[in-house]
Amino acid sequence: MKTPGLSYNSRKALIVNIGETAGTEIAELIAQMAAEIEELRRTKVNVTRIIPGIPEPHNTAAEEPV
Repeated sequence: MKTPGLSYNSRKALIVNIGETAGTEIAELIAQMAAEIEELRRTKVNVTRIIPGIPEPHNTAAEEPV
């Protein structure tokens, strides 16, 4: 599986513009967040309400297909 994260050029641009320590920290944070999002997408399940007589809330967020 491809490792999520920034390309070399993006990481280098961060380091050049905001410094090596901060750029590396931000790049690693983005990589961790991308990995977590991918994990959430892989393990997502749909919930079906089975209790009769209780209407589904109208303010539920729309789900995007993955």
